[in-house]
Amino acid sequence: QVTLVESGGGSVQAGGSLRLSCAASGPSFSSGLMGWFRQAPGKEIGFVAGILWASGTTYYANSVQGRFTISRDRVNNTVYLQMNSLKTEDTAIYYCAKAPGVSSISHDARSRYDIWGQGTQVTVSS
Repeated sequence: QVTLVESGGGSVQAGGSLRLSCAASGPSFSSGLMGWFRQAPGKEIGFVAGILWASGTTYYANSVQGRFTISRDRVNNTVYLQMNSLKTEDTAIYYCAKAPGVSSISHDARSRYDIWGQGTQVTVSS
């Protein structure tokens, strides 16, 4: 069973940057979809970004397009989320998740992902 551990969260002022990491441990994998989701206080969890493990194809929510960049390191089994130009509305718990490679479910659907990390808090102050 693959396990995911996020790190890199913290507090930053608006306009600043943070880089989140998600380290995958356990059986190695060569395919699949890795995603970042977030949940703000009082709101439902929502898709942020995703990346196909094999091809590197990326997907972004409209709200972070142009500010966030998702990438992966296949040697170290790690996914990153570089967050620039942070806004107060980016404040949330950020979760890393893994989905099987082939699915009819959209990449931004929570139900597609079957393995989740514990989350890391990101707080953006004005």
